Amino acid sequence: MTLTDREKVLILISNAISVYSVYAKSPEIMPKGVSMIDFVLKCAPPDLKKEITIEMIDEVFAYVTKTQSQLS
Repeated sequence: MTLTDREKVLILISNAISVYSVYAKSPEIMPKGVSMIDFVLKCAPPDLKKEITIEMIDEVFAYVTKTQSQLS
C-alpha cells in the first residue's frame, strides 16, 4: 500500500511538531525566532510543501495536544 500525499503530509506535520516540542525544551539547540509553522515548513520536502496549510498544521497540533493530555 502506498501512502497518499495527504497522509505523508499529516505524518510529516505530526513528526515535526514532536521534534519542535523536544527542541523547545532545550533552548540551546532551538534556533532563535523559529515558530512551529516555520519549523514544519523547513522540515517538509519541496514536493509536499504545496499540500501544507496553516489550518492543517493547527488541526494536527490540536489533535496531538489533545491526545497527549489524555495519555498523561
